[in-house]
Amino acid sequence: MPESENKGRSMSDSSLSLEQKTINTIRTLCMDAVQAANSGHPGTPMAMAPVVYCLWQRFLRFDPEDPLWPNRDRFVLSAGHASTLLYSMLHLCQVKAVNPEYERLGELSVKLDDLRRFRQLDSKCPGHPEYHWTSGVETTTGPLGQGVATSVGMALAGRWMGTTFNRPGFEIVGYDVYALCGDGCMMEGISGEAASLAGHLKLSNLCWIYDNNHITIEGNTALAFSEDVATRFIGYGWNVTRVGDANNLEMLERAFRAFKNTTDRPTLIIVDSHIAYGAPTKQDTSAAHGEPLGEEEIQATKRAYGWPEDAKFLVPDGVREHLRDGIGKRGHDHRVAWDATFADYRTKYPDLADHLQRMQRRELPDGWDDDLPTFPADPKGMSGRDASGKVLNAIASKVPWLLGGSADLTPSTKTRLTFAGAGDYSATTPAGRNVHFGIREHTMGAILNGISLSKVRPYGSGFLIFSDYMRPAMRLSAIMEIPVICIFTHDSIGVGEDGPTHQPVEHLPSLRAIPGLIVVRPADANEVVEAWRVIMRLKHKPAVLILTRQALPTFDRSRVASASGLEKGAYVLADAPGAKPAVLLLASGSEVSLCLEAYERLRAEGIAARVVSMPSWELFEQQTQGYKDSVLPPAVTARVSVEQAALFGWEKYIGLTGAGIGMKTFGASAPLKELQKKFGFTTDAIIASAKSQLGKK
Repeated sequence: MPESENKGRSMSDSSLSLEQKTINTIRTLCMDAVQAANSGHPGTPMAMAPVVYCLWQRFLRFDPEDPLWPNRDRFVLSAGHASTLLYSMLHLCQVKAVNPEYERLGELSVKLDDLRRFRQLDSKCPGHPEYHWTSGVETTTGPLGQGVATSVGMALAGRWMGTTFNRPGFEIVGYDVYALCGDGCMMEGISGEAASLAGHLKLSNLCWIYDNNHITIEGNTALAFSEDVATRFIGYGWNVTRVGDANNLEMLERAFRAFKNTTDRPTLIIVDSHIAYGAPTKQDTSAAHGEPLGEEEIQATKRAYGWPEDAKFLVPDGVREHLRDGIGKRGHDHRVAWDATFADYRTKYPDLADHLQRMQRRELPDGWDDDLPTFPADPKGMSGRDASGKVLNAIASKVPWLLGGSADLTPSTKTRLTFAGAGDYSATTPAGRNVHFGIREHTMGAILNGISLSKVRPYGSGFLIFSDYMRPAMRLSAIMEIPVICIFTHDSIGVGEDGPTHQPVEHLPSLRAIPGLIVVRPADANEVVEAWRVIMRLKHKPAVLILTRQALPTFDRSRVASASGLEKGAYVLADAPGAKPAVLLLASGSEVSLCLEAYERLRAEGIAARVVSMPSWELFEQQTQGYKDSVLPPAVTARVSVEQAALFGWEKYIGLTGAGIGMKTFGASAPLKELQKKFGFTTDAIIASAKSQLGKK
């Protein structure tokens, strides 16, 4: 029977077309994988199989032979618990694997054996999709709402790149972004933040597909969710269309075509589905969502599909070939045509082509750091945020694909790009490089991830206290190993009169606890310069730059060590005669200057002290043991740490007998100098601790 005659046919029809056979193959692979693992979620993959089939087979511009083709459409599985749905498509479409060095390996990204080993150690099919681990996975998903929010970043980056790089006759960047989400994504607040911004920016290259199945882990969504999602998204400025039956391929195709024809706003396609459709004996639909079906239920479901009941991981003849002739051929043709266009583009616009290629490799332009400032010694100095603003503009003027903004705090975080041509990113000026995220920290973090995954270099900023709102997205940055830059100012009780609600106390140690995240807290303006020098060179790690609101003295580098020591995470800033200290004074950020004052007074009293600036524990831990011992000699056990943050973690560097001057409570509302005195951040307190460590009064 011709495929066109089978659109919307019942799954129980015994005369299966190749389309329906392919859809049922997706379903049975998903249920078999979950059953084999005795763990996972079979319901959503089974219900959404026709939707993903229609999208991939008829619309998605994606070449399985080259999953890193820059102008490919992106598919994001925001409902990451339905991971078998994506893995089945990657296998059936024969998507090729790519290693972290971006060399195509030729073998399949997902083999049938990987599906058989779903959720098992080292399988390419982990419980939730993981970027870098499985080729064809565009972003790591799992925490609900993160995927759709990340897709906004991908769409934003695509719009920016298209406006920046396309020229008449050369559409180099013009991809679309599709994200499949469910009720859980819609309930999470991050999706509302993301949808609001996407609608405001009129990102017409963005399509969310909402699996409206009314089921969550606890049961029917009526328990906690009764809003009119369509009306909400219309209010956000989205185009909203509805498909009343997830199995109706004709209506699905019409909805996707409506998205393709919509040029002034993003699109939400609401798809009504019945979870675990085709499993007639299953009464507890919530179990179908979160548990394996069981062998008896699987056999009943396969009977309903007209499928061999005892077959496991069956891929019937013709299914792979059918997809090869659909998405495979279409994606290949698009990619080959793009390659030819880009070859001509490279000849006509060599500088732009060079930029695009460097972006793909996460490389920097030649001379990107030529104009970095050097700040003269100044006892009054400047704040970390002011120094960073100057450095950021010097770098961004040389790195055309560095863009970002803040959660409505740019004047305070000093992160506005002010050089000629920087401009504001908006619906009408999508080439602007100042992005206004609004008061949406959570989604800003996810959007930064999406921008970075598109190979544009993003930064986002806010107050350190609000890093709590961004933590889930920052954690995913670290898991994905992508070089997102977060700039946090107002870094301590130095915020002063704003009081404890705005004074970060536990935030430094909590950020340091995230594996793979580089945290840098510079001590003066020149350390800020070196921090940016390190951060910009990162290719596979996100970074957090933590800066003061208050002015910091700019050290006289002719009297103390060069700020270039920052690249090693910690360095000897000022030393005892003969490099033989009796006591070590360790600090980061604004507290380093206090240690220098204490050092001078101790020196005047004949006490040999060493000041160690420790702006980045993570960078320090990357150094050789020999270097670490040269900075922190094991024989010197008299140690004092000074940091306006919780003491957690400092015991690694001061030992169990060292003294820690830090925050043991929340802060208070008062001027900075009063707070410093109240909480012990004074030169006298440091000197007293140092002497106590040496058994002196």
